[in-house]
Amino acid sequence: MNKISLIFGVICLISGCIAGDESGAVITKYTSHISQDGSYGYEFGTSNNIQAAETGVGSSYAEGSVQYIAPDGQPIHLEYTADVNGYQPKGDHLPTPPPIPDYILRGLAYIESHPFQVIQVKK
Repeated sequence: MNKISLIFGVICLISGCIAGDESGAVITKYTSHISQDGSYGYEFGTSNNIQAAETGVGSSYAEGSVQYIAPDGQPIHLEYTADVNGYQPKGDHLPTPPPIPDYILRGLAYIESHPFQVIQVKK
């Protein structure tokens, strides 16, 4: 139960920072569970429309989402997974890398169509 309490505390702290002057916000929904097999889940909501949920298994896997309205009015919806591949967030508000230049794509296609071959030299 300590892990869930810690996670919930951190999310509440972050929510408070996001909310800014909305210090009067209250928790309107909160559920959590921990199973014998190490799986867990929680969900909460606040009066200022912050919603979060997460499910996982011990310290090996987690997936969840958070949504709120940013101070500039933009709705934020973040979905994430965390596993052996690390933390993987997804959201329209996150920056994306620039497109791969055409000459790099052509080079990669050439390399793929011309696989490396070992040439044996006769002595």
